[in-house]
Amino acid sequence: MRHGKKVNHLGRKTAHRKAMLANMACSLIEHKRINTTVAKAKALKQFVEPMITKSKEDTTHNRRIVMANLRQKDAVTELFREVATKIADRPGGYTRIIKLGNRLGDNADMAMIELVDYNEIYNADKAKKKTTRRSRRGGSKPAAAAPVETKASNEEE
Repeated sequence: MRHGKKVNHLGRKTAHRKAMLANMACSLIEHKRINTTVAKAKALKQFVEPMITKSKEDTTHNRRIVMANLRQKDAVTELFREVATKIADRPGGYTRIIKLGNRLGDNADMAMIELVDYNEIYNADKAKKKTTRRSRRGGSKPAAAAPVETKASNEEE
């Protein structure tokens, strides 16, 4: 029975798993999106979201905690400078997992994990929906349709 065992071991020993998640988190912070398997993406989401929350408050203590997990100075710097300013008003849910299908070699379920605020496509659609509200009634469409009908009736005679 696996009562109380919530960690997905991903087929690796503890040190290997922690190093892999740290490398993947650094890549995610640097590139804003990465492709990986669904299981690794879910494990990475649990690993990286608490660190993004810590980056909102730039204190020495938080930097040391994040540095102990990420192990790359450039990634920690970018997290506390660029990423933290962009997600400052977001209360959580900093990453998004999008399933991509199966990998050709071994048929593994693939997914793309990305930082939510850095996807311009999704953010642009949501901004447009909030700003423009147009009804389909009224306007110039019936007026434009009327001259076309009269012109067609003149040609028949």
